Amino acid sequence: MLSNQKPKSAGECKTAGRVQPIVNLSKCAGKRDCFEVCPYGVFEMREMNQEERSNLDWVGKIKTIVHGSERAFVVNSDQCHACGLCVVACPEKAVKLIPVLMM
Repeated sequence: MLSNQKPKSAGECKTAGRVQPIVNLSKCAGKRDCFEVCPYGVFEMREMNQEERSNLDWVGKIKTIVHGSERAFVVNSDQCHACGLCVVACPEKAVKLIPVLMM
């Protein structure tokens, strides 16, 4: 998206609600890039809870020791416009866009 363009609302975008981002918490290092670059407020940054920490693989547990337990979480997936800025911005390659199955 160009800096002079205003983000469209979910109702104006044909791709909104058709894909959703997912964050691999074991890959995420909480660097905030996806959160900062998303113009639609899809992500939030917060500390992982105990259950989320226990589900990490060994790489994720090491990243938690090194970088702390703050991670990116998808909180407004229905607002995703599939722009891909979050995917490109993530230095850890922890964010992917996946299709939403329409019922």
